[in-house]
Amino acid sequence: MSLEQGSIVEGIVTGITNFGAFVELPGGQTGLVHISEVAEVYVKDINEFLKVNDKVKVRIISVDPKGKIGLSIKQANPSANRGNRKPKFQPSFEDKLAKFMKESDERLSDLKRQTDSKRGGRGSKF
Repeated sequence: MSLEQGSIVEGIVTGITNFGAFVELPGGQTGLVHISEVAEVYVKDINEFLKVNDKVKVRIISVDPKGKIGLSIKQANPSANRGNRKPKFQPSFEDKLAKFMKESDERLSDLKRQTDSKRGGRGSKF
């Protein structure tokens, strides 16, 4: 079967790696769904989204001359992915910075307390 870029086909997940999933397509060819093409949301662990032997609908996004086939699950079901999953709350940069500064200040004060107790407290002379 000739696979054309842009077509949507159904396949079976045959293998999972930390960078994506291999999907067997009709005709016995295998393509790769990169981890960034699994879902609309950030995917830290692909195993939370896919398992071996899952049937998936994929869009063929590239076919190179060497025969490598690039696939996308999120492009095959764009409306389904957006509707089913609520995006997780993403704190703003300012929120992350404020949290970091607070934790940093706490660690610094703990370190000063420990250092002062080893020296004999404040104001002691050597």
